[in-house]
Amino acid sequence: MAAAPFQPPALSAALAVDETGPQAVRAHSEPLHPYRAPFARDAARILHSRAFRRLAGKTQVFARLPEDPPGDHFRSRLTHTLEVTQIARTLATVLGLNTGLAEALALAHDIGHPPFGHAGEKALDRALRTHGLGFDHNLHALRIVTWFEERSPAFRGLNLTLAVREGIIKHSHDYTAATHPELAEYFLDQFPPLEAQLIDLADEIAYLTADMDDGLGSGILALAQIHDEVPLFRRFYDQVFAEFPAAPVKLTVNETLNRMLNSLVTDLMESVSAAVLTLGAATLDDIRRAPARLAALSPAAEAERAQAKAFLYANFYNSPGMEESHRHAAAVIESLFASLVADPGLLPADHQAQIPSEGLARTVTDYIAGMTDSYIEQLWMRCGGR
Repeated sequence: MAAAPFQPPALSAALAVDETGPQAVRAHSEPLHPYRAPFARDAARILHSRAFRRLAGKTQVFARLPEDPPGDHFRSRLTHTLEVTQIARTLATVLGLNTGLAEALALAHDIGHPPFGHAGEKALDRALRTHGLGFDHNLHALRIVTWFEERSPAFRGLNLTLAVREGIIKHSHDYTAATHPELAEYFLDQFPPLEAQLIDLADEIAYLTADMDDGLGSGILALAQIHDEVPLFRRFYDQVFAEFPAAPVKLTVNETLNRMLNSLVTDLMESVSAAVLTLGAATLDDIRRAPARLAALSPAAEAERAQAKAFLYANFYNSPGMEESHRHAAAVIESLFASLVADPGLLPADHQAQIPSEGLARTVTDYIAGMTDSYIEQLWMRCGGR
């Protein structure tokens, strides 16, 4: 007997961000496009930006060093971003939210990351803290889209709508006016719209399944180990094996990961719909002023997700096979940061010009954060790195 078709838990249209209201306002006035909505234009501007293209050369999990490339089939920041975007669009479409806004936020969610993945981000933050500052990739992404990208003679930055700029900084983190007064225009006393809230979980779901795939492909993770220690994986693997006992192991794993992803996405849709119903939210303002963020997995699915993520941290991200890569990333970033601070003349002219307004340490950070893995290696070597 065929399974009953999935009933999309669509929400009230009043909960989606309206592209004709104040959320679609840009810092610099522009005429409306004749056939593209404002958030679709934002998504296109992000997609065509240099910062977005550089994601192809930035680490997701594996550092892509020129002398030892890990292979062409592992995720980069760019391919990971495209996977997150597909999930975000699906979520927004089924829930009846603004798909253009969800797409724009998914495309932008990682553009603020520096080279070498999370190891690089931690190293850059440590270097900055010696100068009384810190590095936050969401806030750096805002700097990119409001200043560093230059695509028009009429203004600096991409001139994105208010909703997209708000979502870039708030999709995964809440800020306060007390600690970040410069962000006051982004409704810091309110939660972001559902389109933004969904991005962090789309990201979590995407990399949970993708990193298991890359971990197996790299040989760092073993199939038997994942099967024994990750109940979420085991449940679907056993289902697939029972249905296709003669299938090659690789195809069984692929189908297992597909079912894991679908299960988590479906659970998220249903949980968000239930949370909105329980709250009785009828407007976007109700979402913004809810007691807590409404985008969350069910308790059972969240427990399985957290357990799988803990497994990846213990056995993949922080595994002995990755330690040398993390040490190298830290050494390159900290050494290059020190070299550029000691000799600002090594900075490009456009970055030297921003030192009076931004300070030397922040300017050096802006320069390093924009680099790809291969470029930072080359510059590090030219500056005496070994």
